[in-house]
Amino acid sequence: MTNIAFFDTKPYDKVWFDHFSGEYQAEITYFESKLTHKTAPLAQGYEVVCAFVNDTIDEQVIEDLYQGGVRLLAMRCAGYNNIDFKAAFGKIHIVRVPAYSPYAVAEHAMALLLSLVRQTHHSYVRTREFNFSLNGLVGFDLHGKTIGVVGTGKIGRVFIDICKGFGMRVLAYDPYPNKSVPVDYCSFEELCSESDIISLHCPLTEESFHLINRESIAKMKEGVVLINTSRGALVDSQALLEGIRSKRIGGAALDVYEEEAELFYEDRSSTILDDDILMLLISMPNVLVTSHQAFLTKEALQNIALTTLKSVESYEKGDVMEHEICYQCDTCHNVTGQRCF
Repeated sequence: MTNIAFFDTKPYDKVWFDHFSGEYQAEITYFESKLTHKTAPLAQGYEVVCAFVNDTIDEQVIEDLYQGGVRLLAMRCAGYNNIDFKAAFGKIHIVRVPAYSPYAVAEHAMALLLSLVRQTHHSYVRTREFNFSLNGLVGFDLHGKTIGVVGTGKIGRVFIDICKGFGMRVLAYDPYPNKSVPVDYCSFEELCSESDIISLHCPLTEESFHLINRESIAKMKEGVVLINTSRGALVDSQALLEGIRSKRIGGAALDVYEEEAELFYEDRSSTILDDDILMLLISMPNVLVTSHQAFLTKEALQNIALTTLKSVESYEKGDVMEHEICYQCDTCHNVTGQRCF
């Protein structure tokens, strides 16, 4: 039986992990608190820790986990920019869930886009107050519009297919173009200048940090709509706010936010937010924010649990872990079918 310390637990996390834990001989202890240097001691005596994208896994946390006996960190998400990989190398193996459901995220991106441009979220609020006026609810057709898709991985490709189904012209930018994808690739600058709508589907790297900034916004069409269901730090939030105020950006739909770690996934309805930028963004009538829920479907949650528990099982058996990652995966043994170290 493998003992797993599970951090940042929400009720929906337990459903499928509990369902499959017996099959994979896993005994899970759930902690509601996020993984930080203050909570890392809770993992004392556990060999496996399961964490999430907004947990703090820096050098101190890595060392605390290692000294407490942890040897595997299983991220139940695709993102991993919150981990100090150099500190973990040689001490703690790290696995992730690279693709739980590209359809979930891509479909949520389209749901955000449709809600924003057709103002269904405003209509919902109005009709609940018996206000049936249509004033101020004029939208626009997606058919015939040009949408720029940044990132053509699994999620980006699914989103491209959805957009084509709406009769949209699709442009794509990716530093590593996939020639098998039937889409018109272009430079990021061209994508900015020609797109009526821009949707982000790329990972957060040093190169993509604040990809959407004052300079790139200045190159965009006036009234452009921005969709972000990837990583919050792809967008400079201050620049976004300025772009909305100047009307260069006609609307924004965000499922992620660069300072979301202490906010998203929690009920903050009875508190005053310290983040002035987020408060101002949410107050804008042409901004729609959801709290990092694009992944949240039954199918995705099932895949997350299965993939994570399979990785833990592979670790316990001494097998190669298919989804192991490290800071030098381009050159480590992982590329030759061995563990990273």
